[in-house]
Amino acid sequence: MKLVSFDPFRSLGIPGVTYLKPEAVFAHRDEVQAADWLLFPEYWQVNFLVYGWRKRVFPSHATYLMGHDKIEMTRALQSVAAPHVPQTLILPGTELAQERILEELSFPFVAKAARSSMGQGVFLIENRAQLRAYIADHSILYVQEHLPIDRDLRVVWVGDRVVTAYWRIGAEGGFKNNVAQGGALSFEGIPPQALTLVAKVAKKLKINHAGFDLALVGGHPYFLEFNVMFGNHGLIEQGIKLGPIILDYLNRQVRPPRRPTTPKPVLPKAS
Repeated sequence: MKLVSFDPFRSLGIPGVTYLKPEAVFAHRDEVQAADWLLFPEYWQVNFLVYGWRKRVFPSHATYLMGHDKIEMTRALQSVAAPHVPQTLILPGTELAQERILEELSFPFVAKAARSSMGQGVFLIENRAQLRAYIADHSILYVQEHLPIDRDLRVVWVGDRVVTAYWRIGAEGGFKNNVAQGGALSFEGIPPQALTLVAKVAKKLKINHAGFDLALVGGHPYFLEFNVMFGNHGLIEQGIKLGPIILDYLNRQVRPPRRPTTPKPVLPKAS
């Protein structure tokens, strides 16, 4: 199986991979087109690789599309698991939108930038002044109810299975639980219902590489978001290497060659 990767770090542990810089893709067109799989292309590459060159990419095309921004991601999650998505408003940045937000949500609530990760672009809105400042900086508004939690659950999904899950516990006095924002990790008391939910939704949406973030409120899991290029802190602590898991998944997706069929004899028509 011929593999070409555009990200050497995320392809660690996968033998026989050829690495190319994303910007060199057209200079190596023949090599790319001869590959069975293209691993971890950048987002700008995905459409022409899939539609122009008819190549298979990992993560999947669906994973890239839905994971590209929180708006598309949330609508996809709402379409298949609405009871597991917090109350969310996606609106244009106008005064009318501000009025609707204040009618439907109580302070504090969470506001987000459409494209962000590692806890960046996430704001706790506690008053009208903060809301006005957020609206002034964003043409599209993404606001969500603030759930009463002190931790969230990261579920790592690769290929077609849950690889691991762990709690991210927020730093004292903060509301972000990301490790990049000072959160701590715990591998105890992982709720099985959250793992079952992730498996169901990931398979339904054809997502094959993501770190899902969930909140648990009264035993009920809620999706917060998922990250396609998720951090590896929890994996490192557990000694988990994704390379062999990815390779096993790719091997199982390769379609066997079609067997030649014996042509049926042409029978003469009755006159």
